[in-house]
Amino acid sequence: MGIYINPGLSGFAEILNSDYVDMTALIDLVNQTIGTTGKLTCVSRPRRFGKSYAAKMLCAYYDCSCASHDLFAKKKITGTKLYEKYLNKFNVIYLDITSFISVVKRKRKSISDVPDMIVRTLHDEICSLFDYLPKDSSLMECILSCVEREKKQFVFIIDEWDAIIREARNDDVAQQAYLNLLREWFKNSNFTPKAVAAAYMTGILPLKKDGTQSAISDFKEYSILYPGKFAQYTGFTENDVRTLCQKYNMPFEKVKSWYDGYDFSDAGAIYNPYSVMRSIEEKECRSFWKETSAAESLKTYINMDFDGMQKVIVELIMGEEKNIDVSDFQNDFETFNNRDDVLTLLIHLGYLTFNKDECTVRIPNEEVRSEFRGILKGKGVNAKWMELIKRSRKLLDETLAGNGGAVASILEEIRLENYAPQFYNNEQSLRSVIKFGYLAACDDYIKMEEVPSGKGIADVIMIPKRLSVLPALVIELKWDKSSGGAIEQIKDRNYPSVLKEFGGEILLVGVNYNSQTGEHACLIERMKS
Repeated sequence: MGIYINPGLSGFAEILNSDYVDMTALIDLVNQTIGTTGKLTCVSRPRRFGKSYAAKMLCAYYDCSCASHDLFAKKKITGTKLYEKYLNKFNVIYLDITSFISVVKRKRKSISDVPDMIVRTLHDEICSLFDYLPKDSSLMECILSCVEREKKQFVFIIDEWDAIIREARNDDVAQQAYLNLLREWFKNSNFTPKAVAAAYMTGILPLKKDGTQSAISDFKEYSILYPGKFAQYTGFTENDVRTLCQKYNMPFEKVKSWYDGYDFSDAGAIYNPYSVMRSIEEKECRSFWKETSAAESLKTYINMDFDGMQKVIVELIMGEEKNIDVSDFQNDFETFNNRDDVLTLLIHLGYLTFNKDECTVRIPNEEVRSEFRGILKGKGVNAKWMELIKRSRKLLDETLAGNGGAVASILEEIRLENYAPQFYNNEQSLRSVIKFGYLAACDDYIKMEEVPSGKGIADVIMIPKRLSVLPALVIELKWDKSSGGAIEQIKDRNYPSVLKEFGGEILLVGVNYNSQTGEHACLIERMKS
């Protein structure tokens, strides 16, 4: 038993000592690839979605240096027909690429040294474990000799495969050296068919592209965009979470609103496993995202204001879905040609969820939304964001103060910045300006649109969160009519009736746009619920 070669079952045994949600049926998907041309698998997921758990589980299952029957007893994998056939039947090479990067950083060496360090480390260990191997042979020669002598192929399990692509984002030499090592193992007619029983790689990013094609084209990829048969193992399913909530007396609907949102047509609702388990351990729902390194990068990408990125982010924060083309993303952290490339990266990082049928993105849940709302605090954002936030706060302040004229002036500023005259042509355009303008309110208010109330449907209702002295807002929008008429409609159709349990002050806000004069008007009245 070694460190990187046949590492044993201790990693997975430790996982089983905690509250484990059974994902062992994933093993059968890999088993089905052994002995086929589809034996190379790359699964990419955001951080904290159980990638390392799966890698350690596969190590424990395939490693021929240990006996894992007891570990997998009563687990789902035991019900599959290939379970016994491949249990503990292979030599395993298990690499966590981040561990090698940590070493070179500690030694103040270049990341481009990592591929050679991996080769040296594996060579030394295989020669130590199998002492008949000649030490002057190359690593690949040693592996082939071992396969011939032991009559066992190798299963390669590589965790965080893309760590070098991420860390050496501006170092093409380091990236190419690493990709060439992977090609030596997995795209080599003299080695791959003879030595490799299967390969399973995990990472955040799909395989790096060379031009328009994958740099290691023989791998079958299952990304967060198109998870395919691995969809149900992307995170916790809704049944998994219901069971955990019942077991630990947690409110399911609240857990759902905080950590659900990664939906796949073949698997249904998928939850962030790390956050669900932390929530259960601490008996509360809050954002655990900021405790991961992924949270550090959000402002960097938000500040990239490609062709209206700022406006799109505002609309996402306000709960909208936006169209996206994910096809041109280069699967790295430095090649951004347009807004869609940045949004696609945010999907891979877990900040957005992708609907492949509609080709749209949205913010998945309250946990991630809270991270987006963090940019409204103004820390680490660029000057354009600062100006947007400042103006949005002023719009809310002027609304609460009842200053209709000032509100109209700010809405006009937003319209001029975001719409050419020919595209500002209906009430939906006005609604979009309202959403953009009241961005700063999302920390203090719950916003609802087209709410059935009284004798009709209210355009916008904004209800203060938690215990607050802030008033509720009922906003009615008009086009080529009058702001006074908007107020009268709110009253006549009794839109405030939906707030009868609120018990606080209500502001009636009527907004009109006159397409002939090109002017906004706003009237604000106060009433009690």
